[in-house]
Amino acid sequence: MGSDTPPNCLGVSCARIVMLAAPFSAIGAIWLFHLLHCNVSIAAWVGMIALLGLDAETGVFMLLFLNLSNEDAKKRDRLRSVVELDEAILHGEVKRARQKLMKVAASFIGLLPIMWSTGAGADVMKRIAAPMIGGLATSFLLELLVYPAVYKLWKTRELGLGRPVGRRVPAAIPPRIIDPDAA
Repeated sequence: MGSDTPPNCLGVSCARIVMLAAPFSAIGAIWLFHLLHCNVSIAAWVGMIALLGLDAETGVFMLLFLNLSNEDAKKRDRLRSVVELDEAILHGEVKRARQKLMKVAASFIGLLPIMWSTGAGADVMKRIAAPMIGGLATSFLLELLVYPAVYKLWKTRELGLGRPVGRRVPAAIPPRIIDPDAA
């Protein structure tokens, strides 16, 4: 990313990160289907598509916050080591955690009554809501764990911090200590 590129233009690398992390929300949806003994139907796939869209949206925002924090640290010349990169990532992650929690809580509050409904069409609506509830639970945890870790790997390589991947560093040969009494 060049210096003239604004931090919200994330590019192909960030799109790959979002697509890589999207299956983690599907894990929660599949687990909840299994726990509820639900059959997969068209309504379930609609809920899964809605979940993946929501997950992609929140993932883009997470990467935006991480990138803004990274750019801020770079402007203040506080991005010279992996430790400083960790601090910048943690700063961006903490700024995003509250908003993610509010979004997940609001979604749960809206979707839980659907899961308890018994009226006409409740069976279809439950199959739409179930993947979203299960996926939001795992998405919340994994977005706060997976995105920063993958972002750190990406930025460490991009900034040239740490040891390059694939190169072997020769081991230091310890100096030989000669004991004068042993001779």
